[in-house]
Amino acid sequence: MSITVTGAIERSEIGVGTWGVKTEGGETYELLDPPDELLVPQAKVTIVGKVREDVMTIAMIGPVLEIESFQILEN
Repeated sequence: MSITVTGAIERSEIGVGTWGVKTEGGETYELLDPPDELLVPQAKVTIVGKVREDVMTIAMIGPVLEIESFQILEN
């Protein structure tokens, strides 16, 4: 099942580093293989994706979100 989240892109320096999105509600999702267009700290985005409960990461900053589509919002 897909979910839609809106928030800001964040870079976490845990381990080798990882990218996530912190939602307007304060939740953090770790992004699974994010495209280069999303690798902009503090970029406001809307992401449609699927939470992958079968994937574990070293950073473990939040549920892993596999991106299906995204939109970069105007600041």
